[in-house]
Amino acid sequence: MRLRRGGEETPGDNKFGTLAGVFVPTILTILGAIMYLRLGWVTGNAGLLGALLIIFLAHLITFTTGLSVSSVATNTRVGAGGAFAIIAQSLGIEIGGSVGVPLFLAQAVSVSLYILAFAEAMISLIPPESGLTLWMVSLIAFVLVFAIAYISARFASRIQFLILLGIVLSLVSIFVGGVVLAREGALVEAPVLWGPFSEAGFWTTFAVFFPAVTGIMTGISMSGSLRDPRRNIPLGTMGAILVGFVVYVALTFWLVNVATPEELLSNSTVMVDKALWGWAVYVGMLGATFSSALGSLVAAPRVMQALASKRVVPKSDFLAKEAANGEPRHAAMATGLIALVALLWALSAGGINSVAQVITMFFLITYAMLNLVVLAEQQLQTVSFRPTLHVSR
Repeated sequence: MRLRRGGEETPGDNKFGTLAGVFVPTILTILGAIMYLRLGWVTGNAGLLGALLIIFLAHLITFTTGLSVSSVATNTRVGAGGAFAIIAQSLGIEIGGSVGVPLFLAQAVSVSLYILAFAEAMISLIPPESGLTLWMVSLIAFVLVFAIAYISARFASRIQFLILLGIVLSLVSIFVGGVVLAREGALVEAPVLWGPFSEAGFWTTFAVFFPAVTGIMTGISMSGSLRDPRRNIPLGTMGAILVGFVVYVALTFWLVNVATPEELLSNSTVMVDKALWGWAVYVGMLGATFSSALGSLVAAPRVMQALASKRVVPKSDFLAKEAANGEPRHAAMATGLIALVALLWALSAGGINSVAQVITMFFLITYAMLNLVVLAEQQLQTVSFRPTLHVSR
């Protein structure tokens, strides 16, 4: 078998390259549920400057974490388990496990967030007389996502490229729709700079938004399935973070100019109403939320399998086993059960906003530990820590 230059996929190669393994799953999760269904709410509640501050703070945390992960990835061979493997190799299995478990739970619970977002978008399309409820659509979507993730991660990867095309089309429709509204003189005359925070305070609003930038862990958690993690993780992760930041800032300016705060707070599908082609936004919205759920359900079992291989979790012998094609089927079943329980809780506890705040807590713990790992390595100045990508203290 021969590999192409740059480590991209060739026939017969079972590993992923930078694009398919890291960048695409990461950017699809970043440009997903929160962008389509909650960025308008965040902007209406916080105003232009408040929303930009939230976006900046969230991306600052993600950017520094991405640099930390990339730095460690260029220093050592990153095994299966992503962030867990990075921390375990640096500070030991015990500390790695204390972060790996919350990371796994965060990704498993994230599935419920994305399934709920997908169902919320579908409900807005389905006629009321159909009799379908949010519960029914959510459970049907969960079964479909789990089936795809269980069959093959490579099949999921191929679907994601089509979904990325749909997201790009939806963004074109959104921004062109803004140009049309400007020509028609239908823009908001005086955008609100600082919102009233009438529905939630600053930090609650931040917690609702933060899952938008947690997509970096989706690609990193695929480390065991990457062809060259030292190269794939830095390029794919940092590229996705930068692209996501630009898109979110641009969309925030677009939102405050095309809709009033009242519209943004009350209408979760305001992007559909203001875009040039509403159907294109629905395509991107459904595709992004579906792929985000799929990405998390593909990545989380690999973290659990890595934890089990180091005997960090109960029933490790069972959870560490792989199928003949390399898929962690047992870990996938356990992850699916946890995700289903989280989905049922979310459906009865208040929906997307409630789940988002729980996910934020888990991911902030993981991000803090990842940054502390790099800081500790730099302070100790150990001979073994010689990354090719050096991060200044």
